[in-house]
Amino acid sequence: MIDLLQNSSYFAVLLTIGAFAAGQAVRRRIGRDIANPLLIAVLLVIAVLLLLDIDVEAYQSGAQLISWLLTPATVCLALPLYRQINVLRRNAAAAVTGVLMGVLSSAVLITLLVFCFGLNAREAATLLPKSVTTAIGVSISEELGGIPALTVAAIILTGLCGNLTARPLCRLLKITDPVARGLAIGASSHAIGTVKALEMGEIEGAMSSAAVAVCGLVTVFAAPLFMRFFI
Repeated sequence: MIDLLQNSSYFAVLLTIGAFAAGQAVRRRIGRDIANPLLIAVLLVIAVLLLLDIDVEAYQSGAQLISWLLTPATVCLALPLYRQINVLRRNAAAAVTGVLMGVLSSAVLITLLVFCFGLNAREAATLLPKSVTTAIGVSISEELGGIPALTVAAIILTGLCGNLTARPLCRLLKITDPVARGLAIGASSHAIGTVKALEMGEIEGAMSSAAVAVCGLVTVFAAPLFMRFFI
């Protein structure tokens, strides 16, 4: 039975979709940010794999179909941006500055972690793309010689942190401007954070989508330059 499940791509896809649907149901039931559907889905998938003793590589192979949807799903973030294109034009300078500072602060943080904990170049390459969306981050990690599987984990963790803390941090720091909130969320926590930005408002979602796209583009060119510090 276990061998049948391991060799079935349908099981991996259904498990993934079912776990996320369960996470959404819990979120609707509880109604709090801490009940993040993605976090719940990850925990449920891990629990099922451990309970049934299914090899994680077999699960990843079966769920490859969902992984292929990452890129088109990321492209769909352009829809709210298109709707709010006039807002972006009026705030173009602020958007560019915010995104560049977001990329720079992320790179500086990784640099500090590398020197504080004595990480090697491969580990630095693994963590460097943590603040861009998965489809882009995995490619950057592979190109720089990182560990893509750990890069995915770092990206998801970064996104979850942003998703869970975006609203409380905006309240704490009294950030009320929707453009500023959207840019900050997108630049720091990519597509997962953008989900929260869309919940906060369409302008926040549009600005976050723009930040995700530009951060990914800038990181593609900037990451190899930062890697020179670690080699």
